Amino acid sequence: MTERAPVRDYGGTATMADALSGLDLVAVGEGHTTREALRTSARLARLAEARGFQRYWVAEHHSMPGIASSSPAVILAYLAAQTTRIRLGSGGVMLPNHAPLAVAEQFHTLEAMAPGRVDLGLGRAPGTDQSTARALRRTHGPATGDTFPADVAELIGFLDDDFPDGHPYRRVHAVPGPVQGPSGGRPAVWLLGSSGFSAQLAGRLGLPFAFAHHFAGHHTIPALELYRQSFRPSPVLAEPYTVVGVFAFAAETEEQARDQALTGALTTVRFRSGRPGLVPTPEEARSHVFTAYERKILGGWLEHAVHGTPDVVREQLDELRKRTHADELMLASNAHGLQERLTSLSLIADSYGM
Repeated sequence: MTERAPVRDYGGTATMADALSGLDLVAVGEGHTTREALRTSARLARLAEARGFQRYWVAEHHSMPGIASSSPAVILAYLAAQTTRIRLGSGGVMLPNHAPLAVAEQFHTLEAMAPGRVDLGLGRAPGTDQSTARALRRTHGPATGDTFPADVAELIGFLDDDFPDGHPYRRVHAVPGPVQGPSGGRPAVWLLGSSGFSAQLAGRLGLPFAFAHHFAGHHTIPALELYRQSFRPSPVLAEPYTVVGVFAFAAETEEQARDQALTGALTTVRFRSGRPGLVPTPEEARSHVFTAYERKILGGWLEHAVHGTPDVVREQLDELRKRTHADELMLASNAHGLQERLTSLSLIADSYGM
């Protein structure tokens, strides 16, 4: 078995300045292009690296006009060429959409491009609606994550080139990969989740766990507790390690921050109402008349979002980390403004002296 890439352990003693990361959905707003969004992602990754963020992840979503991160591996290759130190990863690859062998090959390739810097975060959901999920899989059955534990095991088998004798894939090798000889490491595997299923599986496998607080905030504490209770030490990790994803947006004024937060909120409302589109402008978001159903979605989203002036954002992030005992917070900023997202990241870093 090849040696597995360790996850840096901050325990419970690290300051917040050591424990911030970024999550990018490559948001495409009204009046902007995907090319502009990708250039902004590169600028954000470089800024996060310069300001001392631990990692920068890209999420997988499909059939959503306002989100251009349908191919995390491709975007991560682009970001790897733009950075030198920060860890890069998928937040995550939605494994039911892909063959484990293909994922292993993609991320071993990324590891060769950026040695020691690649995280492979795996999700159980399709990252889209059921019709799109079926189109991705080219099947006519219902989209399901029931095979997720087996798919994770198969993927790790390909990453480590470690199937036992008699296994049907014993002579199948992920290339690039260990079959070519010692390479010094492989992508670090994480499990992602928004419920207890992946939390418990991550604990049993001794893998680090990232929870999507930004859209499942009511389940955050129970899922993290289940992960810690289920945790078994592994060759990868001696103790539980958690990341909590949270929408966080800072601006010079509360009004500016709320305007940008509302653009991300309305994007979510429209998607959950079956009407996905580009991220609206602040003017459109302010003038939108929310139905009772939409207000319910909006309230749930805003309840777990963090936005405001830098001092307010820092206070709320500190409270969230204290409440969840997270080792890291991963900041998402799915909002309309391109320059505003860069400014937000800088202001948050400034507030922590990074």
